[in-house]
Amino acid sequence: MSEWIIVCQVDDLEPDSGVCALVDGRQVAIFYIPKIQAIYAVDNYDPIGKANVLSRGMIGDIQGEPVVASPLYKQHYSLKTGVCLGDESVRIGVYDVRIDENGQVEINVAG
Repeated sequence: MSEWIIVCQVDDLEPDSGVCALVDGRQVAIFYIPKIQAIYAVDNYDPIGKANVLSRGMIGDIQGEPVVASPLYKQHYSLKTGVCLGDESVRIGVYDVRIDENGQVEINVAG
């Protein structure tokens, strides 16, 4: 079942940076990359560092794959799949994200 929740306006997001939002009781890290016209939403919880810090991580790409580097131990997580590039047995949740006709960022946290 699809459950889209309005989180903020696109203008509220910092380009090439992350913010954390509480969405339906869970911390979600939202990243806005205007260069490729993309917004990604992933769990804010770093399963290796065991802390809610991924929204403060650095974003970039590894061989074209958009990633966030954890600010704790520097693991890279794919913003598309949530897989940890250094240990594929570890992954974070990823969420569908869209922008509506009014410029509002909506996230679907339903499985």
